[in-house]
Amino acid sequence: MNKQIAGWDIGGAHVKLALLGESGQIQVVAQQACPLWKGVDYLRRTLADLAGQFDLQDCRNAVTMTGELVDCFTSREQGVNAIVQAVCEQFNAEQVSVFAGLRGFLPAAQIQPADCMDIASANWLASLLWVAKRQPNALFVDIGSTTSDILLAENHQLKVQGFTDYQRLVSGELVYTGIVRTAVMAIAQEAEFNGQAMGLMAEYFATMADVYRLTGDLNEAHDQSDTADGAEKSVSASARRLSRLTGYEFSESDHALWLAFAEQLKAKQIQKISLACARQLQRAETRSAIKLVGAGVGRFLARDIARDLGVDYLDFKDLLPSVNNIQAIDAADCAPAAAVAYLAGGFG
Repeated sequence: MNKQIAGWDIGGAHVKLALLGESGQIQVVAQQACPLWKGVDYLRRTLADLAGQFDLQDCRNAVTMTGELVDCFTSREQGVNAIVQAVCEQFNAEQVSVFAGLRGFLPAAQIQPADCMDIASANWLASLLWVAKRQPNALFVDIGSTTSDILLAENHQLKVQGFTDYQRLVSGELVYTGIVRTAVMAIAQEAEFNGQAMGLMAEYFATMADVYRLTGDLNEAHDQSDTADGAEKSVSASARRLSRLTGYEFSESDHALWLAFAEQLKAKQIQKISLACARQLQRAETRSAIKLVGAGVGRFLARDIARDLGVDYLDFKDLLPSVNNIQAIDAADCAPAAAVAYLAGGFG
């Protein structure tokens, strides 16, 4: 019997996969764009594609999700049920277990309506449970393409204030900002530009992927989303998109101007996330022992934030028993997928 475990993190914009071998080694990590908000058929096709690429039909499957929130579903319950059904259509339901937070894993075939709120948007909890097993005192910071999770664990115990999206937005443990899909207008309404303070156009002209393409921080493998204007993903095209926010006529010769603008927008996003990190650190009883554990495609920001806050930095993949560092997408980029695979496999 194949004892490989496929860990799935099914979001509203991407599906992430971490394939765990019997020995505890992550063998494959993959991320694929999946615009679930357009309909469940997109998820079915993505699952089928990944299953075919990596020969997953005989694997056990451990599933977590955030995709139940997308607009094609009228409720979280409907979304959870639709996602679980899609997975069970691709794989035998007996091979599928679904992460239900502190309740652990539930067999897919036995999920009831009362289970759905424990399953909904629990991917962060899988990651934090794994981190708390491996690192006694941690501020876990997972900066993704769309959102950031900022979570505290002390003495191997979770110190979270909220479990639902609503509670976590209130507590500041969920910050709705990411390095790819977030609109620039959600980061800044005003900026210093061309030597002057000014307001910016509140239009969907550019995303943070454009900012990080200019600053040189963006790994292009992490940007699987369409650009704001549908144009190419080049430094010049990103600068042009950013220029529209200012109303200033674009010229290729003004590259230094656009780079300075991008650096300022980067600083504003760092400040937003850093303030949220400081808020959680204030709750820590053992701050001197806390390490900031960075995960997600935007964890290059977490490393800088750790330095600014005077906290030691630890990469999520350094907590894994074995990891392939060569892949363009790695296990720390897809932390919840890796975490559910390890948790389902009983690794500690």
